[in-house]
Amino acid sequence: MSGHSKWNNIKRKKEKTDGQKAKIFTKMGREIAVAVKEGGSGDPASNSKLKDAIAKAKANNVPNDNIERIIKKAMGEGNADNYEAIQYEGYGPSGIAVIVETLTDNRNRTAGDLRHYFDKYGGNLGMTGCVGFLFQKKGVLVIEAEGLDEEKVMEDALEAGASDFSTDGDVFEITTDPADFSGVRDDLEAKGYAFVSAEVEQVPDVYNQIEDPEAVKKMEKLLEMLDDNDDVQNVWHNWDRPDDEEEE
Repeated sequence: MSGHSKWNNIKRKKEKTDGQKAKIFTKMGREIAVAVKEGGSGDPASNSKLKDAIAKAKANNVPNDNIERIIKKAMGEGNADNYEAIQYEGYGPSGIAVIVETLTDNRNRTAGDLRHYFDKYGGNLGMTGCVGFLFQKKGVLVIEAEGLDEEKVMEDALEAGASDFSTDGDVFEITTDPADFSGVRDDLEAKGYAFVSAEVEQVPDVYNQIEDPEAVKKMEKLLEMLDDNDDVQNVWHNWDRPDDEEEE
């Protein structure tokens, strides 16, 4: 794998400050609350969306107590939070394709914030669909490779219904059709595997590099601003970021 190594991306996410971790917990909590409301149930056994959100939260080290508290609050009659999912698409510096998934209770505020970030850092927010065709939705499960036998993990993953398996030496990356994601994850969990990342992702068909050092700095800043925005849940892009930029 090159600069977009999954392990580098994960390490970068996990090496967050306490303040950044609190933001991640808030984002995961919002996703769980929306899943409870949309699925009409606080029981993950009967609410597959909630089950997926809980698995993602656990992979992001959200404590079980926090998860239970969020579910109880979302089930409460007095809870007036009303978030909607909106996807934004645009181009960063050097034409890098960017998809931003949000959960917001004020779409005007969110759209204004995102437009400001893109404009300020050399990109532009586009129309829906302007870059979406460059990505495919895939279930992505990542398992730390240390202490595990590659052949055994691959065999278990394919038997569970995975569509592809790869490794960069540090981690095993298992991909699935989005419809098969929950079943594959549950099967592998039952076999004792733990995930450092587990979610349905927007995976680019092709990764692109940025040659201009100034454009690299602007792209880094754009991603930082998007990550820090409370309304933003996920940011997907096709930038093949060099390893030395990943390992800040």
